[in-house]
Amino acid sequence: MKNALHLLTLSHVHLAVEIVATLAFALSGLLEAARKRLDAVGVCVVAGLAAFGGGTLRDVLLDRRPFFWVEHANWLWALLALCLGAMLFMRSKHVAPTQRAMQWPDALGLGLFTASGAQIALDAGMPAIVAVLMGMVTSVFGGVLRDIVCNEIPSAFRDHQPYAVCSFLGGWALILAQSLDAPQWAALLAGAGTATLLRVAAMLSGYRLPGWGMRGGA
Repeated sequence: MKNALHLLTLSHVHLAVEIVATLAFALSGLLEAARKRLDAVGVCVVAGLAAFGGGTLRDVLLDRRPFFWVEHANWLWALLALCLGAMLFMRSKHVAPTQRAMQWPDALGLGLFTASGAQIALDAGMPAIVAVLMGMVTSVFGGVLRDIVCNEIPSAFRDHQPYAVCSFLGGWALILAQSLDAPQWAALLAGAGTATLLRVAAMLSGYRLPGWGMRGGA
């Protein structure tokens, strides 16, 4: 009975993490699409890529079927409702989305998808380093696809603020917590919290990673 309760609690926490992460990345995609003044179809497509792109690539690499958004098809309806509701709200209130506003849900989604992706890889029997990389894929590549479709060099690669690095460290925080025999739900929250807090700290402090420097011409 105790083991069943533990698994139920873990399942609920994991599902909650994925739901909040999906909605957070969908919101970041929606804000970016609105900032680019895309039409309703464009907004829904960009939000969907941000929300589902990283997890789909993870599932392809892990040969995991069905894809997580196919398994939970109701999330597609939630995505459409979010997009339509947000577009109507922003138009009625004349809200002007900014790149800064997009960064906050993006930071939340980064941490949550890092933990979720790493845990899914661990459950599939992957070694720790592979699990951490799967967490990075899940959390980073939705935003990469979002930016590519919006005709931007992905911000994860160009703005020099730690992004994938925060995900990488968050994945190892999850691994460390589990190695210390922390409950899996606590390890999930530790990984998600570490990645999100590091990203927020970088945003607030303005810390930037060193860029590639070249002297002279090409």
